[in-house]
Amino acid sequence: MLRGRRAAVSRTGAASARGAASRPAPSLKSIALRLLARRDFGREELAERLRARGGEEADVAATLDELTALGFVCDVRTAETLVASRRGAFGRRAIAQALKDRRIEPQVAAAALEPLAGVDEAADALVLWQRRFGTLPRDQREKARHVRFLMARGYPMGVALKVLRLAGVAIDEHDPS
Repeated sequence: MLRGRRAAVSRTGAASARGAASRPAPSLKSIALRLLARRDFGREELAERLRARGGEEADVAATLDELTALGFVCDVRTAETLVASRRGAFGRRAIAQALKDRRIEPQVAAAALEPLAGVDEAADALVLWQRRFGTLPRDQREKARHVRFLMARGYPMGVALKVLRLAGVAIDEHDPS
């Protein structure tokens, strides 16, 4: 009896594999919707993905126009969502770079970054540092690690050193770590 079940499963698997080969290729719109189901994409980033999947320029533009009209593609929403999700965990520079990497237009990115203009980066970085480390570095090597962590999150060197000063670490002005 077990032997029969295995045979049935393998026959079913072979039949479904044959069915997949005879299915037509998915449309650009269905590919785009599948990508958008995972996360927001800016128009240019989505266009690049669709062109990479073999879409012709005219078809890609028509698909993006349709999806934009339906409200599925919106650079402003994408930029605002990205800024909101990374705020507090990354510095302004890192967020701006992420917007650039996602090919958001510069004026849209600038508008999305506007709420971060009045934010005290040192205070945000201090909260992030306390959440990540919480204790003072024991030696120069660990201090350099703390500074590198903050810099990797998009905070300038001055802000990283200010955070350590606020936390009570003695900083030698001639020490680059």
